[in-house]
Amino acid sequence: MTALEVREGASKLRAMYGQGPEMGNVHAVVMGSGDETIEARLLIPQSAPKALMVYFHGGGWVTGHIDDFDVLARKLAQRSSCAVLLVNYRLAPEHRFPAAIDDATNALHWAASEGQELLGASAPLPLIVAGDSAGGNIAAVVARRAREQGQPEIAAQVLLYPVTDADFERPSYLDPQLQPLLTGEMMRWYWDHYLPDSSQRQHPDASPLLAEDLHGLPATLLITAEYDPLRDEGEAYAARLVAAGVPTQFERYAGQFHGFVSFVNMLPGSAAAIEHIGRFIDHRLEC
Repeated sequence: MTALEVREGASKLRAMYGQGPEMGNVHAVVMGSGDETIEARLLIPQSAPKALMVYFHGGGWVTGHIDDFDVLARKLAQRSSCAVLLVNYRLAPEHRFPAAIDDATNALHWAASEGQELLGASAPLPLIVAGDSAGGNIAAVVARRAREQGQPEIAAQVLLYPVTDADFERPSYLDPQLQPLLTGEMMRWYWDHYLPDSSQRQHPDASPLLAEDLHGLPATLLITAEYDPLRDEGEAYAARLVAAGVPTQFERYAGQFHGFVSFVNMLPGSAAAIEHIGRFIDHRLEC
């Protein structure tokens, strides 16, 4: 399939997710990213937000749109009492690595400045980065970049079954019983569109698991799914965070498949994960 065909197929799933909760306010945002502009959507819950979550959607860096994740973001905003910034970063193959990372970095800095002003809080709100699958990869990379640059300060990161490297020989890649939805073959297709030069996939901005130093990263919630080729690399990243002294909560959701959190209003596992994320954020913001 072509990238366009995959995107069209993914967009047809939107109707399955139903409706998300009403927000106090929704802002359509256009922000600069180098010589480009990208769109975003700022969802503000009805309660006063206690943090600003910058969310990067999944889709293998090739597909996905903020409209596909609007219901999930509304659920997260309601449960966590966070404003949620959904970012429409540029997609491959039209815009290959590192375009998505550059867009995400610029979006994070926008959130730390203009986003805070738009929320109108009396004091800057804590920043949280979050994402699923390829978006989890992006969130992990921008969190590390922020640590290296010394700003903006990130209070926590939420990584849902993230892509953390391009090692296709891990057991979860080789066991077909662990691939009911996302397969190893599909992941190779996504990588070939995003970063076709395999020699460059070792760059830590592509494979955050391979970064030399993970010390000082923000407190992390990392969730994997039992039936997912990305399971092992996500759990390897959680282990490295723990070894680096990063406060880390990790859970493998038994019986779930890759992408399950996005199936809002459909899967009990999705509701459980959203509640889990909410509890994690509650705890971190109380610390």
